[in-house]
Amino acid sequence: MKPLMKLTIFVINILLWSCQTNSNPQNNTDSKSEKDYSYLDLSDQFKNHWFDGKAEVASYDLTQMRYGEAREGSAVLIFVKEPFLPKTQVKANNASAKTVDVMKLNYTKKFNTGIYPYSIMQSVFSPLTTQPHALKVTATIQEWCGQTYMQLNNRNQFDIKLHSYFEGEADQDFKIDKNLLENELWTKLRVNPKNIPTGQLKVIPDFSYFRLQHKDVKAYDAQINQVTNKDTLLTILEYQHIKRTLKVYQNSKFPYIILKWQEIENDTTEAILNKSMRIDYWTKNANQYQFLRDSLNLK
Repeated sequence: MKPLMKLTIFVINILLWSCQTNSNPQNNTDSKSEKDYSYLDLSDQFKNHWFDGKAEVASYDLTQMRYGEAREGSAVLIFVKEPFLPKTQVKANNASAKTVDVMKLNYTKKFNTGIYPYSIMQSVFSPLTTQPHALKVTATIQEWCGQTYMQLNNRNQFDIKLHSYFEGEADQDFKIDKNLLENELWTKLRVNPKNIPTGQLKVIPDFSYFRLQHKDVKAYDAQINQVTNKDTLLTILEYQHIKRTLKVYQNSKFPYIILKWQEIENDTTEAILNKSMRIDYWTKNANQYQFLRDSLNLK
């Protein structure tokens, strides 16, 4: 056989192998591989609580430090189990073979700085599987000067998109290595706080911290410790080279309700539990349900 013909056959075989490989479901990120999406060994207690079709909505009295002064406001933590599409990384309308269950956290803060208001919202989608990191994290901050938006998608690396009205930030699209996310620590604490990593490790700080402090988005050296005192579990995340410490106080028994948290930088931001309820809030959007805000002490 002539050398040219041999080369042609070799190239064709390589192309055919590539096509077969790309069509293999194991290479499709929308297919749940056993390695990434094997479900955690969740207890019946956990399933009975979180798989009941309701969310936990908890309001907190907030003292937020901003521009060197304490600002009174409110915070809300909303935890809910829902189906999620890992490829497109959005909530699924219905559970299917292509979805995974996630613990979702929607986290809001509202406070005023003088004449103008701040509104912060972050969302975390953590799979209830052996996949070690959240599949998606978003954060948005609005105030009268403008708004910023930051999004992480968990793919081969953490893919980050950032949009900001500040000079020097503007529109960015970059990747960082995978490390523990401070944002996902909240959902891990609600699934099983005794399983979170402790000791010295690298942690990617809270997304709102990056936006409020205009720090580079990367992992920083940190220490995580836990202390149990009677019925309360305290988790302490302390960064080594930036001025930030997070302290989360929660019930030490299931369902591990978050009682209070503190964000310590130069000063201390603190949120203390006010009211909590389990409710399918998305079905309560008519005016007749507005009284439920009073049940949560929300204005």
